[in-house]
Amino acid sequence: MDRGVLYIDDDPLLTSAGVTAGIDLCLHIVRKDLGAAVANDIARELVAAPHRDGGQAQYIARSLPEPTARALADTRDWALSHLDEPLTLEALARHARVSTRTLVRMWRQETGITPHQWLLTARVNHARELLEVTDLGIERIAAQSGLGTSTNLRARFRDALGTTPSAYRRTFQRGSEVPERHATP
Repeated sequence: MDRGVLYIDDDPLLTSAGVTAGIDLCLHIVRKDLGAAVANDIARELVAAPHRDGGQAQYIARSLPEPTARALADTRDWALSHLDEPLTLEALARHARVSTRTLVRMWRQETGITPHQWLLTARVNHARELLEVTDLGIERIAAQSGLGTSTNLRARFRDALGTTPSAYRRTFQRGSEVPERHATP
């Protein structure tokens, strides 16, 4: 018995350390049989990590809080489509046609967090998506997500997810090819 692992794949014997490690084992089987893309999709549906490596943070599909009201919904949608631009409180307030003070108050009421916290989370989420589905370099992803530099991207990523952008990308690209025996014509 090895208490230091989540699961063991000693073909044909597979075993897991417990209930949640059983989910990790199931995702491992799917990844092995159908590829990382399918396993990643299932993991998102389960709100689970696609592949856990020791102390790596869990990856949640969407970490922006659900708003409790919709008065600023258009402004939040606008901000999501302009993440690569400088988004100041003044710019958000101008878009919402309210004062900055009113914007901050309403934003907190609707989302439970400040506009700054919301934007940072949205930018990290966008960077995660780009890491998962593109081969763009870290500098380019930092610019497109509005985090500016690779240094800032790495710091924000580590704060939010407890891992580096490169390690995150490797996790999502691990075994992404579907084995031939399961390929569809």
